[in-house]
Amino acid sequence: MDADAATDRTALVTGASRGIGAHVVDALLGAGWTVVGLSRSGTVAPGAEGLACDVTDARAVEAAVAQVLDRHGRIDLLVNNAGLIETEQPLWDADVDEWWQVMVTNVKGPFLLMRAVVPHMLAAGGGRVINLNSGSGTRESDVLTAYHASKSALARLTGGVAMAGAEHGVLAFDLAPGVIESDMTHSMQMHRDRTEWTDPDDVTALVLALAGGELDGFSGRFVRAGTDDLDVLRERSRAGLGEGERMLRLRPWGQDDPLRG
Repeated sequence: MDADAATDRTALVTGASRGIGAHVVDALLGAGWTVVGLSRSGTVAPGAEGLACDVTDARAVEAAVAQVLDRHGRIDLLVNNAGLIETEQPLWDADVDEWWQVMVTNVKGPFLLMRAVVPHMLAAGGGRVINLNSGSGTRESDVLTAYHASKSALARLTGGVAMAGAEHGVLAFDLAPGVIESDMTHSMQMHRDRTEWTDPDDVTALVLALAGGELDGFSGRFVRAGTDDLDVLRERSRAGLGEGERMLRLRPWGQDDPLRG
């Protein structure tokens, strides 16, 4: 590895072969990042390096991260994008294996990547993690219990990394991408008649702002593409957010609720 390569900002993106992951890879490349994309096939956009990796396999993840570090010496940004969704049906009709695989991919996958990458960020003095979350993680569903549960769980992983990493310069964010037109969303009954979709550029603008340190005040918190105004987010980040704002929290019934706080 030459001296110039050592100064490059390196991003690692999962689920990079298509959909949101491919958009993120293209945007980071355009912003001058060195990008390594993980996918089952190892296929990524031109200009990026691709590695084949099952993000639910701990050994495969550790090996992939080791390869990236061997080639580039650093990982400044981790984008956990790989994810699954189950067949839309009530919990009691769910296929056990399909339901659990959604949890494994959407929760264990990001856990394994963060577990492998964050120690190197700590040693380097900092880094950023962007977890592709969803508004689904903030509410219930009658027909997508695995997906919604997995995204709620992912927010807890994000928050835990943000809390533990804060004093070491490691930040973590939940980015809800809205409803991007993709193979996944076209397969879903709830989007069967949808004609308006979130612009992928709204997603990548947030990714670049988070990656570039413009929204560090949102570490441990949610931002949402297609709804949030980037200029407003920048102002909020500078001003600071209050306890629990843009985070998953139990809402008390009032001042007399014993569960307050």
